[in-house]
Amino acid sequence: MRKFNITVNGKSYEVEVEEIGGVKAPARPAPVSAPPAAPTPAAAPAPAPAAPKAAPAVAGGETVTAPMPGKVLRVLKGEGTPVKNGDVVMILEAMKMENEITAPVDGTVQQVAAKEGTTVNPGDVLFVIG
Repeated sequence: MRKFNITVNGKSYEVEVEEIGGVKAPARPAPVSAPPAAPTPAAAPAPAPAAPKAAPAVAGGETVTAPMPGKVLRVLKGEGTPVKNGDVVMILEAMKMENEITAPVDGTVQQVAAKEGTTVNPGDVLFVIG
């Protein structure tokens, strides 16, 4: 008989296990592997599709870029809408959290580069305020 301590769900148990047959199986020799085949040239991986780039910024405007990767849930202020510094312009979902993207300056939304449902990466243009 051999004794073991086993812990299950934080509770410790002492168990006794009876060894049967006392004879161990003979060790098996390591399998002999075939000589390695000549390597076949791997096909070149297909280039990853380029991420859609946001529209270019309007000259003279304050460009607001994505601070993190995410998905544009809602655009609250469309093009031509006046905004004040701190107004929420859009909601960006990242890691199941809704993040408010605000206007950094007073002005008018000149361009909304990221539409609702668009996936963006850090640095992608979201909107421009002029």
